[in-house]
Amino acid sequence: MQYNSTIKSIQIANPAVKADNLQAGAEIIVPFSYDVVDTNINYTYKILQTDVSGLTARYPFLEVFTSGASVLGRDLIGLRLGIGETKVFYAASHHSLEWITSVVMMKFVEDYCDAYANGTTLSGFDIRKLFTQVSIYIVPMVNPDGIELVLNGLSPSNPNYDNLIKYNNGSTDFSKNWEANNNGVDLNHNYNASWEEAKAASAELGITSPGPTRWGGDYPFSEPETKGVSSYVDTSNFALVLAYHSQGEVIFYNYLNIDVANAVTIGNKLSEVSGYALERIDNIGQFAGFKDWFIKEFTRPGYTVEVGKGTNPLPISQFDKIYKDNLPLLLTAADEAINL
Repeated sequence: MQYNSTIKSIQIANPAVKADNLQAGAEIIVPFSYDVVDTNINYTYKILQTDVSGLTARYPFLEVFTSGASVLGRDLIGLRLGIGETKVFYAASHHSLEWITSVVMMKFVEDYCDAYANGTTLSGFDIRKLFTQVSIYIVPMVNPDGIELVLNGLSPSNPNYDNLIKYNNGSTDFSKNWEANNNGVDLNHNYNASWEEAKAASAELGITSPGPTRWGGDYPFSEPETKGVSSYVDTSNFALVLAYHSQGEVIFYNYLNIDVANAVTIGNKLSEVSGYALERIDNIGQFAGFKDWFIKEFTRPGYTVEVGKGTNPLPISQFDKIYKDNLPLLLTAADEAINL
């Protein structure tokens, strides 16, 4: 065909159009044959937006939502897979150096949609069955402003230009050390779960003001990103959450000593399918993160998944291994949530 497409993909993209009633001059979506999500590039917010547009055109059953906005007004784009009553929530890139986790989420969305549309399995799972049982809500880029600083640099038009250079110790290079948002707040230290204790631990390291990492803000949920994500989760009755970070190939499952039913059992299954170690965190200075807040508020399973190994930002060349390890983890988490 002229556009290197197939009849099947055209039918999937145009569910209301039937071959026997297609009229001359009618406008239809003709998907190209290649994948939408490129897993070999620096993954910026603009690319995320483009990919979301491409995926929703190709797969009309893919739903888009927003869970708030960033400091600079970028929507925290979310994608929903499935129609099931059981609901899970996956979030990536709280830390801007860890943008490779956004690519993992978006490739997962694409592969899941493709398997559902074509009635195929994915990592051994019957996706059409899982689609009807579980709704997977994904926010692939919680910190778009920070990722902009890391990948595209500081723009002179940034309203926080002078302060950001100050926060970054006088440097305009944010590419190797910047984990925070556009206010110099580490979003994964800004949740209301041992926030005071985490702040004190950071102060012992000399971190007492905005900067590249570990500054938890002036108070919990001071940032629009954490406020938006927590408000969305607070009203959505999620059975389980995953927070994606890098690096270490480890899964953290606890917050303090709160006893969450099935957390270790499910965590062991996630560990088994991914090859990642399941571990506790007992250093209170590492709390005040998303999964900590979720466990504290809902006493339900929450996990921080640290992908890959090395120094952040991990090179995109690690993507294939990271994705191979985490595809069964993402699916197993959704499947296990059914029985919670």
